[in-house]
Formats: sequence, structure tokens, C-alpha cells
Amino acid sequence: MSVSDDKFSDGGDSEIQTKSVSGRSTGWSELTHECLISILSRLTLEHRWRGPMLVCKSWLSACKDPSLHSKFDLDTHFDSSSESSRWWTPEFEKKIDSMLRSVVDWSDGYITEIRVRHCSDRSLNFVAERCPNLQVLSIKSCPNATDASMVQISFKCTKLRELDISYCNEISHESLEMIGRNCPNLKVLKRNLMNWLDPSQHVGIVPNDYLNACPQDGDLEAAAISHFMPHLEHLELRFSKLSAKGLASICEGCLNLEYLDLSGCANLTSRDIINKTSVLKYLKEIKKPNFYIPRSVFHTERYGHWRLYDERFQTDVFRI
Repeated sequence: MSVSDDKFSDGGDSEIQTKSVSGRSTGWSELTHECLISILSRLTLEHRWRGPMLVCKSWLSACKDPSLHSKFDLDTHFDSSSESSRWWTPEFEKKIDSMLRSVVDWSDGYITEIRVRHCSDRSLNFVAERCPNLQVLSIKSCPNATDASMVQISFKCTKLRELDISYCNEISHESLEMIGRNCPNLKVLKRNLMNWLDPSQHVGIVPNDYLNACPQDGDLEAAAISHFMPHLEHLELRFSKLSAKGLASICEGCLNLEYLDLSGCANLTSRDIINKTSVLKYLKEIKKPNFYIPRSVFHTERYGHWRLYDERFQTDVFRI
């Protein structure tokens, strides 16, 4: 995000000229603040950071205008790149924290949406202090985001309607309870875990100690969701270790669910899912466990025969 972009400058900012209404040559740096804001609002976040901020003081000032920072979305940047082991380093985390703190500071409390990854409690506590109007918080893959910052978020960002804490192993059911208690408008929760059944896709990228520390308390999280988030409409729990008991709790407590993602939830059978979700009258879409389980993870003698495989995972792709 720090690569310079010369499309906004030809190397001599004072030489860039435009024409005013009267015909007099005027430097770009002399454009009114309102005019600059109008121009900058048409650029992507990435383009603003790579070019205009570096042109001159008036452009830098315009780039910091609160009206340009109601949203901070880095997800598109992460999604467009192959996952890198560099993202999991302390150095990269510090850079993301610095960017997030800067945007929050410039937003002057008006920011409503934050989608970022690899930040830590350092910046999230700052978010809690400065973002009372926050409605969307997505912080996937943040190994140093913990319950400590989530408690602060729950107390001070009470307008949250969407929360994504996927792949954040240090955030527990305690945070879910506090968010549920204090954020009554929450409609979307994404609490997906990494593929602990076949972690090969993460090996060499995600640190092994973090990869092996997949949260075990699926039913405790399910209980917190059920008891404190009754208005949820969209819930994602990919590769959660919740059991049929946990699923039953969610279905009984979150009757407004329209979308439910249980992909990779290997402790649930087809019968469990059908029986427990039957009470969800508004459910429009459900994603069930449907994937290839490596032989090294589940021994064939544990399940006995193909019929039980198909019942458990709704798939016929097993080949042993």
C-alpha cells in the first residue's frame, strides 16, 4: 500500500497547471478544498494513499478530510493477493495498526465501516475509543486481537450490526457474550475457523503454533450466540467444533436466521442438521459440511461404511 504512483504528479508539482474560469493559469495546489474533496472522493482508497497524499500539503490535508473516511476497507486488497507469510509478521501488523489508527483519527468519529486484517489490540482499542458510530467491523486473521479489545468494542461501539472475527483464535465466547449484550442491532456474525481437518493450505504461511491452536470451545460459543444474539439473520461458523447440542442451542435462540454456514463442521451429522434447523422458519440458505476428509484425519473403522460417510458429510467424493 506504500508504492508510489506517479499518475498524479509529473515530478514537479508546482509545474502542474490548470485553467481557472477567468483563463488564468492556476496550480493544482491552489484548487479549493471543496474541489479537491470532490476529486478525491472519486478515487479508490488505494489510489488516494499512493498518489495525492504525496503531492503537496493542501492535497494531504484534503486526503485527511473526515468525509473521505466513513469507510476503511482493505479486504479487496487482501482478496486480490495470494496469502503471504509476511502478513503474519509483527512488522506487517504494526503497519496495519498504523494505517487503521490514522484513518480512525482522520474520520473524526464518523467512520461506520472497518474491514481490515492482521491488526491487533493496539489499534482496536483506539477504534473503540474513537468510533461510536461504527456499524461494521471485520478483522479476519488477527492473531493479536483478543477479548481485551473486544470488550472495549462492545461497550463503546454499540451500533454494530455486522461483526467478522474469523480466524481470530484469541477471541473467545466471552467476547461473543459481551458483544451480544451491548450491541442489540447485530444482524451478521462471521466466526469461521481455519480448516483444522486439512491444514495443508495454510502450512508455510500461517505460523504452526497458531495453526495448531484452533479454538475447541464450539459449544460455549454456540451458547453465547444463542443467549445473547437473538436477532441474528446471518451466521457463519465454518469449521467450528460445535456439536449437535450447540447447534440446537443456536437454532432455539436465533429464530430469525436466514443464512447459516456450517461448512466443515465435522461433528455434525446430516440428521443433526435437518432436525435442529427445522425450527428456523425464515431460513433461506444453509451450507452443510460437504468436503473431502483426508484418511489421516478420520479412520475408516470409526464410521464403518460408506453409507454413514454419506450421511455425515453429504458427499460421495470419498476415495480410499
